[in-house]
Amino acid sequence: MTDSTAAIDPLSRPIAELLALVGADPDQFETRVVGEMIRTSLKLLPDGADSGQLKLMSASLKEMRYAYRVFNRWRGVRKVSIFGSARTPPDHRDYVAAREFSASIASKGWMAITGGGDGIMKAGHEGPTRASSFGLSIRLPFETTTNAVIEGDPKLITFRYFFTRKLMFLSHSDAVAVFPGGFGTHDELFEVLTLIQTGKSQLVPVILIEGAGGHYWTDWRRYLDQHLLGNGWISPEDPGLFHVATSIDDAVEHVLRFYRRFHSYRFVRSQLVMRLRAPLTEEELAVVNEEFNGLVAEGRIEQSSAFPEESDHRELPRLHFNHTRRHYGVLRALIDRINGFDLA
Repeated sequence: MTDSTAAIDPLSRPIAELLALVGADPDQFETRVVGEMIRTSLKLLPDGADSGQLKLMSASLKEMRYAYRVFNRWRGVRKVSIFGSARTPPDHRDYVAAREFSASIASKGWMAITGGGDGIMKAGHEGPTRASSFGLSIRLPFETTTNAVIEGDPKLITFRYFFTRKLMFLSHSDAVAVFPGGFGTHDELFEVLTLIQTGKSQLVPVILIEGAGGHYWTDWRRYLDQHLLGNGWISPEDPGLFHVATSIDDAVEHVLRFYRRFHSYRFVRSQLVMRLRAPLTEEELAVVNEEFNGLVAEGRIEQSSAFPEESDHRELPRLHFNHTRRHYGVLRALIDRINGFDLA
């Protein structure tokens, strides 16, 4: 940093000195981001932020930092978030289904995230057991009991705010499984679908499950088709963002199939870069270009190695294209098409 830079921005030097105290590399991207966070915090005082606003931002940042610290110990392990009613009794068919689903997906190497309470949340922990479970509880005047499976575990995190809790659910979920429930369950389900539909959250499998003989989700789907889809309030491809499972095996297969060939994606500038477990053949690439050209703003879907800006999973082959940033239901269909090709 030069003297002229310090004269223009008097915060630059003291912020750089603070970062040096914790051994931060000034050339790393992460260091620059933390520096901007410090700068933003300092600006709150001359901005005139009141004590309530400052307390909310401070508490939120502390919650997020602690939660990320816990989750970062299990990077690279696939996780499913399980939502459903806290009031479902242990002898209910939905409770049994949640326990069986979570046990089955855990047997494939996955971990489960629930709200940490009773009902479906407890069932979602009983299947994978404590070792493969996270609990994200919320401070409420009711329904605050932590279930016996996760109580006292370091992977149990208690939040003050719903929005920080929801962020942790979604930012660490490779799949979402939803069982019947009330207002809270619908809030979580519709927020997941809204964020995926608008591209504000990664595409992941969203599975709707219930016990054998139930009709909760078939009734729900009928209402959605009649009133949301029928009135044009969602797009024809949007129901493809979720799957009503016919059985526990169907639910698990749906999740695992999503990651059969597809691995993950991110944006690099205007390019959607999709990482694959195996490259496409020239014939398969021609098929996806023909069938999904509506997702491409200009150019074609192309295959390549990792972009220079990428640091994760650089060994995996890529598909990339200039994405329209719309029609995420169609993007989900593209992923399904890629997973449907035969693997060599």
